[in-house]
Amino acid sequence: MKKIEAIIRKSKFDEVKDALYEAGIEFFSFWDVRGVGQAREGRSYRGVVYDTSTIERIKLSIIVRDKNVDKTVQAILGSARTGEIGDGKVFILPIEESFRIRTGEHGDDSLFIKGKEE
Repeated sequence: MKKIEAIIRKSKFDEVKDALYEAGIEFFSFWDVRGVGQAREGRSYRGVVYDTSTIERIKLSIIVRDKNVDKTVQAILGSARTGEIGDGKVFILPIEESFRIRTGEHGDDSLFIKGKEE
């Protein structure tokens, strides 16, 4: 099992969400986050542009079975990319164990509904 964390542009969230659904990834968590990076976004107030030192992004957290890592990452990369600085990052971390609270299932069995996924 792996945890995939992705930091993406807010403007790309709906595209990434749709791409994940198409890839069969139906559950993930997300947060509005702020950070500092190479990209700088200017804000305009009454015609004056102000440089901001922090950038608003969305952070996705997705736990998947090992066999679903590649298609999940490809869905994110394909839908979040604009080709410009500030597109974001994807991180993959190992997960030692998971449990489904309702049934007590653990490991891979806790990450999918039997009969719905291969």
